[in-house]
Amino acid sequence: MSDTSMLAHFEIVDRRDPSDSIGMEYCRISPDVKMGKDVRVFAFVNLYGCSIGDNCKIGTFVEIQKNATVGNNVKISSHTFICEGVDIEDDVFIGHNVSFINDKYPRGTNADGSLQTEADWQVVKTVVRRGASIGTSSTILCGITIGEHAMVGAGSVVTHDVPAYAVVAGNPARVLSRMEEK
Repeated sequence: MSDTSMLAHFEIVDRRDPSDSIGMEYCRISPDVKMGKDVRVFAFVNLYGCSIGDNCKIGTFVEIQKNATVGNNVKISSHTFICEGVDIEDDVFIGHNVSFINDKYPRGTNADGSLQTEADWQVVKTVVRRGASIGTSSTILCGITIGEHAMVGAGSVVTHDVPAYAVVAGNPARVLSRMEEK
């Protein structure tokens, strides 16, 4: 896929020179990425094997790995890592420097000292439901669901499911209150 055909689907935003709308040399977007319409991608982004919905904004220094899905109208702020096995539904906000985890027991090597490969562990899925917001510098462990319209406070470490409309914060994140359902 040429740079020109990719630009027909989304906009690369390069703030260094407003007259230059290309900026592709600062992004790594694999041809296997399924990109929706009207997606804005800022510089130094790494996307491969993932699916991005319509009308999304992907900030600087974001990585989204293979087999991750991002719904429509999602804002992903800078320095965020979305790993394989994460499903983000529509209308979600992801703050700066949010990290998702997809392995409950990560190891660099096997018992025999050999480096682990994809065959040596299993991806554990995580789901972020419609309308949820995740605050800056939060860490989201694997195997959980963040409920619809839930809010995760900045700096939280989410280790368990978050109920719909709940406000959670802390390490580990705990329910502080509930918002009214809309």
